[in-house]
Amino acid sequence: MLKLAGPRAAVRQLEPSLVAGSGDDERQCAHTQTLEEGGVLCAASRSPGDEDQLYFSSTRAHLIKHPCKKNIALYLGRQIFFTRDNFKSSLLPLSIPASMKVGTPEVTSAHIADSVLLLVVNQKIYIYDYEANSWNASIGIEHPVSHVSGDNCCYSGHPFCVDISNSVFAYLHGDQISQTNVYFSDTQGYRFQKFAYERQARFGYSEHPLNSSFGLPFDYNGTLDILITPGQKGILIFWFEKSLLVSRNSGQLVYPVHVKEGPNTLYSSISEANITIHSVAANQYELAVLTQENNLYYCSLGILSSSLIKFAGQNLWSQEAALMFTDVGRVEILTPLPDSVFPAFDFQKCPVNIQAVLMDPQLQVDVCKAELLQGEFDNKMYTIDMNSKLELTALMIPRPGMSLVPLVMVSNPHSLGLQAIIYEDGYTYDGNTKHRLNISLRQQHHWGRADPNFTSSIKRPTGSTITLDIANKEISCVDLKPLTALISVGCDQEKKIVIQNEISACHKGILDPVGLQDNYSYVIEKEAYDPNFQGQKASEDLVVDYQYQKLGCPHLVYYNTPWKPVVELWREGKFQEVIKAEFVLLEVHGLFTYTYSLTAQTALCRAQPQNWTTIMENPGNKGPFAWNRENYVSCHDPDNDAPLRWPNVPYQILGGPTANKVIFDQRNGIYVFYVSIVDPYYSYCHLETTFSVYVYGAFPLSIIPATVTIIPLMVAMLLSVWLAYAVPKLLHTEKGLRFKGFWIHPCRRCRKACACFRGRCRVHQGSPAWS
Repeated sequence: MLKLAGPRAAVRQLEPSLVAGSGDDERQCAHTQTLEEGGVLCAASRSPGDEDQLYFSSTRAHLIKHPCKKNIALYLGRQIFFTRDNFKSSLLPLSIPASMKVGTPEVTSAHIADSVLLLVVNQKIYIYDYEANSWNASIGIEHPVSHVSGDNCCYSGHPFCVDISNSVFAYLHGDQISQTNVYFSDTQGYRFQKFAYERQARFGYSEHPLNSSFGLPFDYNGTLDILITPGQKGILIFWFEKSLLVSRNSGQLVYPVHVKEGPNTLYSSISEANITIHSVAANQYELAVLTQENNLYYCSLGILSSSLIKFAGQNLWSQEAALMFTDVGRVEILTPLPDSVFPAFDFQKCPVNIQAVLMDPQLQVDVCKAELLQGEFDNKMYTIDMNSKLELTALMIPRPGMSLVPLVMVSNPHSLGLQAIIYEDGYTYDGNTKHRLNISLRQQHHWGRADPNFTSSIKRPTGSTITLDIANKEISCVDLKPLTALISVGCDQEKKIVIQNEISACHKGILDPVGLQDNYSYVIEKEAYDPNFQGQKASEDLVVDYQYQKLGCPHLVYYNTPWKPVVELWREGKFQEVIKAEFVLLEVHGLFTYTYSLTAQTALCRAQPQNWTTIMENPGNKGPFAWNRENYVSCHDPDNDAPLRWPNVPYQILGGPTANKVIFDQRNGIYVFYVSIVDPYYSYCHLETTFSVYVYGAFPLSIIPATVTIIPLMVAMLLSVWLAYAVPKLLHTEKGLRFKGFWIHPCRRCRKACACFRGRCRVHQGSPAWS
């Protein structure tokens, strides 16, 4: 039975000292009905007879500890226990609702993904949300699975970190590699999909550049359990009863762990030392092993390999014992103890202080050579975007008379390159020399020192950890842990783009900012827009409410001048640069009364360029605004083999190597544009925004059709030309002379009358002088 209750809620069931968890969980489910539809059930709403008690399939106890939430852990043995207080309270064995119909309640594998617990029960995956206290069945797995695995990122809520914590794999042990079914989930295991890659039949890595390598083979003689150490360092522990191997680069190179028993005895492997492993525990920096021979072994997981050291034998082992690190240099051996009266279990804890044990003279461990290893970047997360770099510093102080060898390593050298410089930086009060280490980090691609076949694809965001350690550090330097940071080679979330707006329609008095904020709306004629973005006329006019809070006052653009927006990059509220990379525009309401100054041919395209129509027709792109850095293919790319079949189509990409601009039709009004940076080599971010422009200066189009005015005008012009030629010629003929004479007499009479009139006017105007 699963019962997570506090002392107040558990008085009816158990003594307060034997009750685990929080009373809030039971109160949360107090009014929840049993839900079988959708596979969801609230744990605290069930009676004891409605559950199946879970048990672990292995004869060896396992313990899984949440790397981020230090009090969360899962014990796997003859009973399974889940704790939220690090086994401080008594626990009831974990049960699953009978309504889930799991059949045999045997657990073969488990994983804690952020705030949910994943259990493989009878070859299916079930999810226990311990915060909501409810159960679910995973969706999407169509074949039997035996194991589930994943990782947790503890640095921040950065999307890169969240993606790591949400990613889960499920698979079946014992299948042929070429035939096995692997499933992947990016929803913490709630929904899976089939995971397949080209090299699965030959068993290789799925991503470039490791997909061209199988890694080096290694020997093992049993079914290995795999322990992923916390911290995303790429350290993997492979083990079973008679074998213990370690990889420090995600399985590319795997080495057996040496065993040191006493100052002069060194074995090359676990099997040679003739010991039988019972339980294994690891944190970011250390590894501990409990054997059936009642011995505890310990080693450091530093950059360089080290040997397991045998501690003095004690009565530690039992079939139900399991190891757990509670802190750096702190190990506990846990054993569940049943109660003779109540169904709850207490846990016997045997704490071990590693630093104190290593001081035992019988172990003959050398004193640590270092006094200090310090860096502000330790246990932090950083982002390196495209074409960016990161500078880190660290301080190292050796003991008097000692010399240290610092060693910096990245877990993913295919994507992240480094350069380190060390120099003396003064002295301590005791006269010890201080050494300063400056570390420069950039994408491996941009260092220019690695073969292209070695580097990761620059288009794909990746990640890596950086670790600074001391190469010649003794195992006694337990408290002097390595300095580690997680580097996301991807999108810098602090970046955004802004459209420069130096001259706005409000600045010129064309629009009133007060009016724009007062529920301003405007009409787009049905002849000018298409709601489906296909350039077809709509069936009715569109009334648009202007969003002043988002768009501000529109940028002012003259219709008859080719125009291109000036896109600026900002980071943390500070201007960085004007973006010269390639970008695209789309009017968000479907206005199509604009075109581009260049065509595919005049843009010197080698291949047929993409456009908004081809992007929207692609079924893999969702929504009309799906053109981005991930699906953009440049027509100037020599690897683009799309034939140039329509050279006269408008070239719809702005920026980059061309001088392409937007040309507006003869229409005044507001345009609201969506802009997206599509150059895959500028940033890993989807840099996009919306902005508005006001187009002015276009005379209204004539209501009268052009043919109605042009034809009469042409006839009048032709008639004028003909008259200018025919009239002078006609005047020299007999008819012309009679016609001319007919008009001469009226003209003469008219001139006499005019002269008389002008004479009287002169006399009248001069009369005042005679009076």
